[in-house]
Amino acid sequence: MTSTIRDSTAIVGIGQTSFGKGLPDSELSLACQAIAAALDDAGVAANEVDGLSSFTLEPNREVDVARSVGLGDVTWFSQVGYGGGAACGVVGQAAMAVAAGQCTVAVAWRARKRAAKSSRPWAQVSRRIGDNGMWSRPFGLLRPVDEIAMLTRRYMHEYGATRDHLANVALAARRHANRNPAATMRDKPMTRADYMAARWISEPLCLFDNCLETDGALAVVITSAERARDLRRPAALIHSFAQGLPPQHQTMTNFFCDDPLRGPAWTTAAKLWRGADVGPCDVKVAQLYDAFSPLILLSLEGYGFCARGEAGPFTDDGGLDFDGGRLPVNTSGAGMSEAYVHGFNLVLEGVRQIRGTSTSQVAGADVSLVTSGEGVPTSALLLTEDRG
Repeated sequence: MTSTIRDSTAIVGIGQTSFGKGLPDSELSLACQAIAAALDDAGVAANEVDGLSSFTLEPNREVDVARSVGLGDVTWFSQVGYGGGAACGVVGQAAMAVAAGQCTVAVAWRARKRAAKSSRPWAQVSRRIGDNGMWSRPFGLLRPVDEIAMLTRRYMHEYGATRDHLANVALAARRHANRNPAATMRDKPMTRADYMAARWISEPLCLFDNCLETDGALAVVITSAERARDLRRPAALIHSFAQGLPPQHQTMTNFFCDDPLRGPAWTTAAKLWRGADVGPCDVKVAQLYDAFSPLILLSLEGYGFCARGEAGPFTDDGGLDFDGGRLPVNTSGAGMSEAYVHGFNLVLEGVRQIRGTSTSQVAGADVSLVTSGEGVPTSALLLTEDRG
């Protein structure tokens, strides 16, 4: 299936709202603003949109979005689950729908108001005890950060990774955000000393190992590659797309697998590279899902940029920096320093790198990887330049 859509569709428009805490607009309003901005960026009329792709976490908004934005007949719509694992999934599934002729212009989006404490997953602990949380929450693992902290300890024990390696991830994201006017942390530089002095959230993870809590919305427009060539912006071709859920997986708490550190990224990567004409060595820049800093280490290994246990040293000496790093990563600041909207901002930054418009632009970025959440059933995209 992946090979059938190779380079046949493209992201032709991107749009986003401002990011912040406690924005006054509703999630629906934020979604409509982002979609309208993406359509304007693409030069596509709202009534041409006939496909909608969103997260299951969006509360069944297709009808409200279609009416409020002024869409025409919608002939395809779908949702993808698992929160942070869905951002690339909603884009990839929209691309498949366009390639299959189910729609001609699709919009994928994510809108979220996360600033209110009541909106956070651990605010409804009693509602979570009935799922796999029954095996972890009664013993004190109340939040996603607690679950990832357990995996981080395992990784440190097996491979000798250190807090300095985690700091490398956080510091690279912050440096990139400091160059990005839209980033929440635009005016908040951080030093290694700042990182090391930060309070613990769940050892060995400190405050700066965690993503932000952000209100905002983002959207993209997907069309056929043929049509993309007639539109106003350089297209980012969807070269390959994959989703992945490995055997024995437990969402977030992958503690009971034969290999707890081999998560969904490995399954997704195998499918992604099988459907591509390029490999990890061809990727010039990557937007790796970063709800927590150790997920970057796991993703670097899962997607084949280094061997098992080598991701820590891979980040040393500016390895993730946009200007000369081994692999520039999260060049907008991403979830840790730009905004956290379940990773959808990574998709937009992947497009900007292909267009050559990032505020931390990587020279010659003709192949751009975007990933969704490691630790949950996930998805990934390979975006490339249109040289046709």
